[in-house]
Amino acid sequence: FIPNTYQVYWTTGPDELFKRMKKEYNKFWNKERLAKAKEVGLTPEEVSVLASIVGEETNNDDEKPIVAGLYLNRLKRKILLQADPTVKFGLRDFKLRRITKRHLSIKSPYNTYKHLGLPPGPIRNPSIKDIESVLNYTKHNYIYMCAKEDFSGTHNFATSLAAHNANARKYQQALNKKRIFN
Repeated sequence: FIPNTYQVYWTTGPDELFKRMKKEYNKFWNKERLAKAKEVGLTPEEVSVLASIVGEETNNDDEKPIVAGLYLNRLKRKILLQADPTVKFGLRDFKLRRITKRHLSIKSPYNTYKHLGLPPGPIRNPSIKDIESVLNYTKHNYIYMCAKEDFSGTHNFATSLAAHNANARKYQQALNKKRIFN
């Protein structure tokens, strides 16, 4: 379903509601958006899956197209997504504040540290902004990101593992300083 506010009456039956949602879905996925999805190399369903990860990764609207571009770079290069939000989803521990190595070994089709490509479905209902961020992603060479150590909810991006490891150390030190261990 496409996230939006819909006026539905209490007398609306399930079949009628389903038809309405299908109509809204088809209206949203117009020729332009379908062409953009094809250009990105994803189906509308795959766009929604990736958008759900992007939306869970950052609340910063300016950063969403950058995050989408990063994940698309990883998909194109056949690199594991290694998206922490998918691990949280696989664990069903939505309050988890710190992903550790032990979390990365979970057996789940949603664990993108273990499974190449997109997970089997969305990890949340993506917003229209999340979907648009995937369709209109920022082109760059980033393949790594780590939350900023200032806890602003934004990320440091990197093109090399060395730069990423430096960013990760700063963030881990900030977590330790705040005594956030799980």
